[in-house]
Amino acid sequence: MATVRLIADEEASEAVRAVFDDIRTTRGSDFVNNFWRALACDPVQLASVWAEVKAVMVAPGTLDPLTREMLYIAVSVTNGCSYCIHSHTAAARAKGLTDAAHGEMLAVIGLAAKTNQLVNALQVPVDPEFQA
Repeated sequence: MATVRLIADEEASEAVRAVFDDIRTTRGSDFVNNFWRALACDPVQLASVWAEVKAVMVAPGTLDPLTREMLYIAVSVTNGCSYCIHSHTAAARAKGLTDAAHGEMLAVIGLAAKTNQLVNALQVPVDPEFQA
């Protein structure tokens, strides 16, 4: 259960409606998910987070959109954010993530989590060759 009220279109302020409309236009969909509806309780934060999402996840860059989504999934798994795991897996699948690639990605995430814990537990010093 959310800790804030999810703002429906009918009750959205003008500022919230503008962001919701931009989300719809940018994504080419009528769907505005619950994350944005929860953030809409604070229109300033909603606009700020949406602007950052567009700058990082939508704007052209060196990383392709699927790679960005896969990185988002990896961080979400590490942070234990079920909502983000689900929403970004759906987005990655829409951008071409196959079942095989999803499985490989999860194997890499699992391996990285394991070896990170081992390195931390053993307090392995960083090799000088790895330091910039």
